[in-house]
Amino acid sequence: MTALAKSAPALDAQRAVQIESLFRDYSQVNAPGMSVMIIRDGKPIFAKGFGLADLQHKTPCTTNTNFRLASVTKQFTAMAVLMLVEKKKLLLDERLTNFFPEFPESGKLISVRHLLTHTSGLLDYEDLIPPGTTIPILDQDVLRILLKQDKTYFPPGTQYRYSNSGYALLALIVELRSGQKFARFLKENIFEPLRMTCTLAYEEGYGAVANRAYGHTHRTNGWQRTDQSLTSSVLGDGGVYSSLADLFKWDQALYKAKLVSEPMLRVAFSPATTTDKPGGSYGFGWYIGEYRGIKEIWHSGDTIGFRTRIARFPEKQFSVIILANRADAKLDDLPHKIADLVLFDRNQ
Repeated sequence: MTALAKSAPALDAQRAVQIESLFRDYSQVNAPGMSVMIIRDGKPIFAKGFGLADLQHKTPCTTNTNFRLASVTKQFTAMAVLMLVEKKKLLLDERLTNFFPEFPESGKLISVRHLLTHTSGLLDYEDLIPPGTTIPILDQDVLRILLKQDKTYFPPGTQYRYSNSGYALLALIVELRSGQKFARFLKENIFEPLRMTCTLAYEEGYGAVANRAYGHTHRTNGWQRTDQSLTSSVLGDGGVYSSLADLFKWDQALYKAKLVSEPMLRVAFSPATTTDKPGGSYGFGWYIGEYRGIKEIWHSGDTIGFRTRIARFPEKQFSVIILANRADAKLDDLPHKIADLVLFDRNQ
């Protein structure tokens, strides 16, 4: 455990043992694992790594290990958009054709708001990658793919359908209106101000990820490194790497007007559309729901070799962050099991 974890106020021994038992399956020798943090009242009360970040070098997972966040990235993309809105460089109801004049007719109906809330109806770019593609595609390639499509799944704004395509386009919109590359905008306007010193939007072949976890999948012959795919270099929908130590700073910043105003934060954390998840809504880069009568704001990530989840219960100033570098990690129920133990004093 790192100094961050050691400085945290301790759980009582029984609760600590119960929480650790939830991650027993991820503490195997010579297997990938995960890093877990529980935050309460502004302090980490549990922070620990389980298993290995890098099987080849036997590097353990810690609170400083950087994992690919996958779709947990979307909250950073949304924040970048909202920062530009507050700077009056962007409007939520601007249409795609304002940014990409060559976009098909549907672009006249699709707004930035639709992209943020997964209500654009844009086709999934993953299903449209040309056969035989071997070089990882970029956000700009997603735009090129979508420019060739003359239909949407539904009229924009009429339904919800989770869309990585929309968030890839949002990254490009950030670039157009800020005059900076998306990765640099995130670094200079979010990561550096919050002192998230090891967090970055990563494109393979450009830069390096310090303290990096590598993704893995279990095959019949054992664990196989499955770290990058054809879509891993698309930044807006899933390209950020971060650690528990840095995400703690992010979590705490979301209680204050550090990046955008409190009214704008409230908009981001308010239901904008219903989703296909029972009782769940979507705001700007976050799912919104309830657990045992308490508001829950959360997102998960799922990509080749990685599973991630952040769940925040702002009324209780309580958050759970879980980052895993193994494709078989089952994370969906874990924040609720932890909340039962810590918030609601329920035994397993």
